[in-house]
Amino acid sequence: MLTLPQRPARLCDGLSRRDWLTVGGLGAFGLTLPGLLRASESVKPKKAKNVILLFLLGGPPQHDTWDHKPDAPAEVRGDLKAIPSATPGLWVGETMVRTAKMTDRIAVLRAVETKDNAHSSSGYFMTTGVPHAPMSVENVKPGAPNDYPALGGVARKFLPDVGGMPSAVTLPEQAANDGNITWPGQDAGFLGRKFDPWLLGGDPSAARFQPEGMTPRPDLPPERLADRQALLARFDTAFARLDSQASEYTARTQQAIDLIGSPAAKKAFDLNQEPPKLRDRYGRTRFGQSCLLARRLVEAGVRLVRVNWTRVEGAPNGGHWDTHSSNSAGVKALMPVLDAAYTTLLDDLADRGMLDDTLVIWTGEMGRTPKLNGAGGRDHWGNVLSVALAGGGVKGGVVYGTSDKIAGYPIDGRVRPDDLTATIYHTLGIPLDAEVHDTLRRPIPVTRGQVIKQLF
Repeated sequence: MLTLPQRPARLCDGLSRRDWLTVGGLGAFGLTLPGLLRASESVKPKKAKNVILLFLLGGPPQHDTWDHKPDAPAEVRGDLKAIPSATPGLWVGETMVRTAKMTDRIAVLRAVETKDNAHSSSGYFMTTGVPHAPMSVENVKPGAPNDYPALGGVARKFLPDVGGMPSAVTLPEQAANDGNITWPGQDAGFLGRKFDPWLLGGDPSAARFQPEGMTPRPDLPPERLADRQALLARFDTAFARLDSQASEYTARTQQAIDLIGSPAAKKAFDLNQEPPKLRDRYGRTRFGQSCLLARRLVEAGVRLVRVNWTRVEGAPNGGHWDTHSSNSAGVKALMPVLDAAYTTLLDDLADRGMLDDTLVIWTGEMGRTPKLNGAGGRDHWGNVLSVALAGGGVKGGVVYGTSDKIAGYPIDGRVRPDDLTATIYHTLGIPLDAEVHDTLRRPIPVTRGQVIKQLF
């Protein structure tokens, strides 16, 4: 196992104190802070790559996945054991049977922290790189002041759509708390609705899968659809100046029309073109087939695909990774679904020569408490979580960062969500000194984090 050392201590914006001294000394010579950031960026990808983000809603327990603590007390380690992996010295949870065999392709971050113990607000931090205000508040909704654009919104702002396909897609549903309370940090925020990642709902494991809204009504022939489009265009022109929301409505409407009429989209969504044995390897589950669809979308030109975890029927805790009770039973029920989909996705990308050009990220919005509670579960824990990355130029067989003896807090190699977003933007080819503008036209950097260079 290769363990990498910690980075220099940083201030709040991700720069070390030495960086700040350098800025002060070079300012007289005309080198600005953005210039310094460009000059200091040592990881230069040969070309921009793609990203598939597997977002495991609820927060998988680090103890039973990537950061097992065999010497910890029983109330910490639980009753799930660890198994050796393909990386010498790296042991993973016993349910990660397939994943353990391919860790030579995977880099693990063991010291990621959000310091936020609520699903929705911590999820916002993980997908925007900006802390929610206030932190650790559950059931928060999208909107100001927490309307910084998500990864997909930034991707759509800076990366062009290609061949009728958007540069960013989310599937097969939005992340939401019970009661369908949608999390913030999943859209384009203050950039405007036209930069929202496309949301493709539905169940890709269904026999006749079509994304929701993909197929026109049977009673709407192409001629009538064309007439309605022409009428809608006239209305848009007439009312565009009367309502500030008109452009956003028009963008959403055009997105739906483009989706219906795009040959590339129709081809990408036809999972029946895939060999049945390959579909079986992914798992005939909603999540498994969503991972297969993600690969097809990347092939069709989508640059960033976010796949949200979906409920596993009959599993404890509602089928999510929010294992407040029966943690062991929950992991045993959910991991086979994840293990099959994740490893098949990596194999499938590698077999097609796509893995070097596609960064695959396994993450949740938080970790789980070090000690089991009275119900045998693990509660919310934003102080440390584990994240795994593979492909996209990442070195395999690497562990960066260390947690303490109970996998409760980082010891070294601490990584924040803004570092993860910086790494994703770097992979996509979005300059880290690029700026976006809020509703008051104030310039804001797309990220204040640093690329996790130790992984490349």
